[in-house]
Amino acid sequence: MPTPANINPRIIESLYGEALVLSDEVRAAFCLSVQDNRDPEDSGRIALSCEALRTTTRMMHALAWLLNHRAYFRGEISEFQLLRHGRLQSDFPTADPERLALLSPSTCALIDTTERFYARLLRLDTGWRSRDAALPPAIERLRERLGERLGGMGR
Repeated sequence: MPTPANINPRIIESLYGEALVLSDEVRAAFCLSVQDNRDPEDSGRIALSCEALRTTTRMMHALAWLLNHRAYFRGEISEFQLLRHGRLQSDFPTADPERLALLSPSTCALIDTTERFYARLLRLDTGWRSRDAALPPAIERLRERLGERLGGMGR
């Protein structure tokens, strides 16, 4: 398995631009669709509302993750803060197939695009977080250094 690419500012900026465009498409698609469908008891309207909420929330999580990484690369937050607060939710719910069947093909395609985008970010986040998995925690590294220094004193 190839090692994951490092996340760098250029990748984050590119993904951020893509996320903004995608978020605008989501907003426009769901705003127009909700206005076109006036019957509140219609199962298609309920499906549309549920998937609109799920899709916009997914994109807000993606944008928040990207904004945290932008802030990190700009020196506005530390790596510790990024690790602590910049995690993507790995079990984010995907679209409900029964509800998708009630939506237009273009809306379903847009939902699928947001799911694939989120999955890309999740792979980046997982790879970035696992880059140090082989390294011991900071306290363990400190103990090792102290042991080396103390062990060398008796010689």
